[in-house]
Amino acid sequence: MTDSIMSKAATMEIPINSNGDTGTLAEDDSLEQDLQQVMVSGPNLNETSIVSGGYGGTAEGIIPTSSIKGPAVHYNAEFNKRIPVTGIGSNMHHSSSSSSMTAEEVTRGVAVEKLETMKKWGFNTYKCTKQMISERFGRGSRTVDLELEAQIEVLRDTKKKYESVLRLARALTNHFYNMVQTQHALGDTFADLSQKSPELRDEFGYNAETQKLLCKNGETLLGAINFFVSSINTLVKKTMEDTLMTIKLYENARLEFDAYRSDLEELSLGPRDAVAMARIDAAQQQYQVQKDKYERLRSDVIIKLKFLEENKVKVMHKQLLLFHNAISAYFAGNQQQLEQTLKQFNIKLRPPGADKPSWLEEQ
Repeated sequence: MTDSIMSKAATMEIPINSNGDTGTLAEDDSLEQDLQQVMVSGPNLNETSIVSGGYGGTAEGIIPTSSIKGPAVHYNAEFNKRIPVTGIGSNMHHSSSSSSMTAEEVTRGVAVEKLETMKKWGFNTYKCTKQMISERFGRGSRTVDLELEAQIEVLRDTKKKYESVLRLARALTNHFYNMVQTQHALGDTFADLSQKSPELRDEFGYNAETQKLLCKNGETLLGAINFFVSSINTLVKKTMEDTLMTIKLYENARLEFDAYRSDLEELSLGPRDAVAMARIDAAQQQYQVQKDKYERLRSDVIIKLKFLEENKVKVMHKQLLLFHNAISAYFAGNQQQLEQTLKQFNIKLRPPGADKPSWLEEQ
């Protein structure tokens, strides 16, 4: 179809009118429609040829369009115009491709790193679980420090007993606070009845004074007991708990150390070829890392146990002396000695009229 149209266009005669205008032919419309169809649905311009000369030219005049260098163009079939295409789109496409490749590489790197971390964690967990089961059933050996483990057991037993003392001291604080509040209310009631009962004014009056004095001494003793409870709570919940956390890390390090030690011993009993020697070297390195970690935490535990014992003796010596002197002075009715005990330990009472118990009393 294309050859017939081109032949028709090359051999057609165009008449000229007297005024120089071209005449109208019947075939013009059909020829223009055929050319537009060629532009729209014809072959790719890069695959066609340009013929030099007129109709019936020789083959030597054919020049492949693919050999022509120049900017790419688009053809608009409706207006028969050539629209050049610049390289901006290709540059933008190249830039977006580079940025997308960089983002993909970063994402891939993060995923690989997480995968390696999970792999190491799973491998370590498997070894530690295997070692733990072996120890439970008596088939595996474990590293034992008899002296240190005895100290750890003593600490755990001591912590349980101090928690019992703390619980009982809080219960005493709550009960004593309720008693002081009852005494305060009873003193107010006696004072009111003393004003309303003239015949019993003296009896109600000195009972009211007695209850107010007991209430005042009770508040003083309550301040001493609260201080005692606060100090025991700090010792048990913070100082001892911190040491026990270090002990837990030490026990985990001991389990990991024994797991890698057992693995190294198993590999050492196996064959000694090149692959086995490489595995033994890797196991030896892991064993050394775990050994250093175990010894470092063992040293930390020994130091913390020593400091804890010294701190415990110092704190309890002060608190037990306070508790004894305050209780003795209160039940002996020695108000002056009770107040002197609080001054000795720098204890400040709550402001008068503060009926709400402290947060320690509400525990």
